[in-house]
Amino acid sequence: MNKKKSTDSLLVSEVDTGSANIQISNLTYRVSKLTSHLELHPKDYSSQRGLWRVLGKRKRLLIYLSNKDPVSYKKVLKNLNIRRLKERQ
Repeated sequence: MNKKKSTDSLLVSEVDTGSANIQISNLTYRVSKLTSHLELHPKDYSSQRGLWRVLGKRKRLLIYLSNKDPVSYKKVLKNLNIRRLKERQ
């Protein structure tokens, strides 16, 4: 996964670096890097904890985006090739 390529497809404007779309893209990149690291070092529990933290933050941003802008949410899921959120009750 290329960080620059995935971020460019979600940009609304050139100065748009703090939107939820871009943050989710950056967190997805970090998830892929941490996952590949943990495949090589399965007992690195501090990295595992960091992965859980990044996944939680990405989940919160996805919930926010799905409530705020469902069209953009679906576009992010498609571009980043990640699963949709489970329905909350």
